[in-house]
Amino acid sequence: MPIIVNLDVMMAKRRMSSGELASIIGLSQANLSILKTGKAKAVRFSTLEAICEALKCQPGEILEYENANPEPGNRESEHDGGKRDGE
Repeated sequence: MPIIVNLDVMMAKRRMSSGELASIIGLSQANLSILKTGKAKAVRFSTLEAICEALKCQPGEILEYENANPEPGNRESEHDGGKRDGE
């Protein structure tokens, strides 16, 4: 998955438990766990805002994009001038 959730890292830096954060932001511990593990399909901006306010951080400290395909082309075709076997 190209979106990495670093919520547990930020919580550890702030020495805040899941239960404490869930209580502060008004989210169930189960839903917070889904978000922390990266299993969430979406997150509301209002939830993200509440998390950032509680942890005193920026959204980029919690969410990170990792490119699944760093190179646009096939490596083999780049080395042989784009020719395929038999051409």
